[in-house]
Amino acid sequence: MDCFKRIEGLIDATSVEAIDNARVLLDQFKGKSETIAQAIDDFLLDFMTLLFVVEATRERFHNPARRLARTGLSRIRLLLTRCP
Repeated sequence: MDCFKRIEGLIDATSVEAIDNARVLLDQFKGKSETIAQAIDDFLLDFMTLLFVVEATRERFHNPARRLARTGLSRIRLLLTRCP
C-alpha cells in the first residue's frame, strides 16, 4: 500500500495541498465500508488539526499532532487489512 507511505510523507509536509493530496489518495478506499469511510473522515479532520497546530502554535506541539494524524492513518490501514 504505497499510498500510505505517500500520506506519511504528506503528514511531515503539512500544507493545504498535502491535505488535498491525502484526500485524493484515500478516496479509493471510501466505498469499502462505512467504518472505513468514517475512519478516513476522522483522519482528514486530524490532518487538518495538524495543519492548524503547525501554523498557529509553538513547535513543541507539532510532534504530538503528527502522532495523532499517524494514529488515524494506522487505523485506516488496519481496517483495510480486515476488509474483504
